[in-house]
Amino acid sequence: MRLSEAGELGLLAELERRGLARRIEDDAAQLGGGLVVTQDALIEDVHFRLAWTSYRELGFRAAAVNLSDLAASGAEPEALLVTLGAPAETELDDVLELYEGLNEPGVPVVGGDTTGAQLLTLSVTALGRSERVPGRSGARPGDALVVTGPLGAAGAAFRQERHARPPVRLEEGRRLAAVAHAMLDISDGLAVDAGHLAARSGCKVEIELERVLLAEGATVEDLGFGEDYELLAATPDALGFAEIGRCAEGSGVEIRLRGEPVALTGWEHFGGGRGAGDLR
Repeated sequence: MRLSEAGELGLLAELERRGLARRIEDDAAQLGGGLVVTQDALIEDVHFRLAWTSYRELGFRAAAVNLSDLAASGAEPEALLVTLGAPAETELDDVLELYEGLNEPGVPVVGGDTTGAQLLTLSVTALGRSERVPGRSGARPGDALVVTGPLGAAGAAFRQERHARPPVRLEEGRRLAAVAHAMLDISDGLAVDAGHLAARSGCKVEIELERVLLAEGATVEDLGFGEDYELLAATPDALGFAEIGRCAEGSGVEIRLRGEPVALTGWEHFGGGRGAGDLR
């Protein structure tokens, strides 16, 4: 079986089944003493195009997408470890600008690695601490489904051949983590990530699209693009965040727009969810 057939979730399930990985179902790994660790990679022409962004913005993006996983864990970030792979002809000033972007969120870079590579590659490990990590598996029927901000910005930017600047929802994540039964960030698309929550929690997720606030210039179709990095939480108390649906008895995800069913696509890391060759 190829990765394109197994998909990301199939690969993770097989790793767990064979005992080759453990406790990998959530946005970040929980270790002792409240330590929370996450890692994400950005690869040129897969996750970004240099023609669409500056090196500083790319550095900020690499930090932000990792801090988003800490936010989904209700964590206070402490440090970043950065591995940089770059072609030898890359300008030093460009790399320094990239690290300025990595430092922009205010979380120190304390180590990592550098290596030569044919394409620019960034792998960031973010470390933080959390008193309570909701995870993805605790959603219950009757929970409100909330998001921390407007969606669709990344898809709208992609159509304009640029990259949207990810939000960093650390404070919102800590607030929600105190009460939420389940929480994750929206990186693969609203429907896909809601499906992760539903599958792990053993419940049904119902979404009313007319209640979803769209980012400027975004359409409903952009909700399938992913990379919004807002938080999606199942919680008994909405805490003033926008409610876009609820959790119910059953399984799967039901998405409706003014009462009519809607199908949203999403990102599949090995299947090319937006068509093979599309930029992630």
